[in-house]
Amino acid sequence: MNIQIKTPLYAALMEHVNKKPISFHVPGHKYGSINPSEANPFFEQILKIDATELSGLDDLHSPEGAIFEGEALLAELFQTKKSYFLVNGSTVGNLAMIMAACGEDDIVLVQRNCHKSVLNALSLAKVRPVFLEPEFDQNWKVAAGVSIETVKEAVQIYPEATALILTYPNYYGMSYDLQGITQQAHQHHIPVLVDEAHGPHLIIGSPFPASALQLGADMVVQSAHKTLPAMTMGAFLHVNSGRINEDEVKGYLEMFQSSSPSYPIMASLDIARNYLATYERRDLAFLLTEIGRFKEQLNNVPTIKVLEYPNSLGDPLKITIQSRCGLSGFELQRRLEEFSVYTELADPYNVLFILPLLKEGQCYPFDETISKIKMAFEDLPHGHLIGEFQLDNQKISTLAIPYKEMTNVRVKDILMTEALGNVCAEAIIPYPPGIPLLLKGERITAEKLSQLNRLLKSGARFQGGSALRQGLIKTFCTT
Repeated sequence: MNIQIKTPLYAALMEHVNKKPISFHVPGHKYGSINPSEANPFFEQILKIDATELSGLDDLHSPEGAIFEGEALLAELFQTKKSYFLVNGSTVGNLAMIMAACGEDDIVLVQRNCHKSVLNALSLAKVRPVFLEPEFDQNWKVAAGVSIETVKEAVQIYPEATALILTYPNYYGMSYDLQGITQQAHQHHIPVLVDEAHGPHLIIGSPFPASALQLGADMVVQSAHKTLPAMTMGAFLHVNSGRINEDEVKGYLEMFQSSSPSYPIMASLDIARNYLATYERRDLAFLLTEIGRFKEQLNNVPTIKVLEYPNSLGDPLKITIQSRCGLSGFELQRRLEEFSVYTELADPYNVLFILPLLKEGQCYPFDETISKIKMAFEDLPHGHLIGEFQLDNQKISTLAIPYKEMTNVRVKDILMTEALGNVCAEAIIPYPPGIPLLLKGERITAEKLSQLNRLLKSGARFQGGSALRQGLIKTFCTT
């Protein structure tokens, strides 16, 4: 029997529910019996499995039963040394991964277009980050991955680096030579840590890019909820080599994860692992046919362009469209939302769709979506969106003020028009995708100011930068 068809934690919860348990324990909704009447239709069923660490249901922080078995099945599927269920998203995985691998004052090489949780981990660890600027794709007008040449140069300058932290694939599904970069790092005994939030499904095989785990990364975080049928905040953390201290990883997970982990989220991770493990070639053939048909229909909409991955290296579950009608990506997204089509993100030029990982025979409203897209865009002129994009030429950079010193430096608000050359005192993060445009402690360049102004004009949303709309930015007083 293929043991991957098992869902041990979900099965344990079902067995518990079938006992019709009477609760004299947390949580306070008592299996949904204490619940506002108007919420019952939505929560009645899910609250029946919203249990706690009872006999037979195991303990995430000291697993020896159903959760232990579920994590063992996860490790077997991904062929790792150890794998963990996460209930606080990839964010907690990135925190634990980096804290376990990096110490105070360590030199750490970091891909510049990383998620904010990576930067928060670096700050907590009080490391000395060295940022590696990614390559820029002129057709897509987005930052892609780091080149192997940049990594080689960084390793030569900082041979004492204790870790290399990468994001793979990028938010738009673009991949790069992760295997070559990993081999380069390992030649210098540098472990490779990968935020693979958008790639838990990549082990399916061609035409999907290979997973970071298959390409030799030492530790990998994945957001199971992004492309697998798991609940929001459900994620995986994988230890993939002896370069990582598993006890340190476990210790930080116990520290950062909730002591009251969600059983519905954990059960959904168990189910998502099963879904992926039972994905067959016929399912893949069906999925690719559906994606191909959807892309062909999108290509027939004259006001947009469907972007193709450079050298066909990218995730088929991601489709990015670009404006051909003079509107920004944000404006296109707003038009789609008027017709109840909600996309993952927009940027000044593009709109990103994340497609479902369908199995054979499953239906998804692609045809209905195309009809709505045509209605949303039918009155738009045909043409091209004209825009220039500047990118920093500096491939390797460090913070102007180290993390350890920031608390001792006064902060003030200044006009954005006067910010050039100052040191930013807040992370300014377009969200989504959650990749900081300006880092706390980073010197403000003309290129970054230009990008910030363009994003503000095009209607981007931000985390941080609370006074940006008033033309102000927080900076450190360095004089």
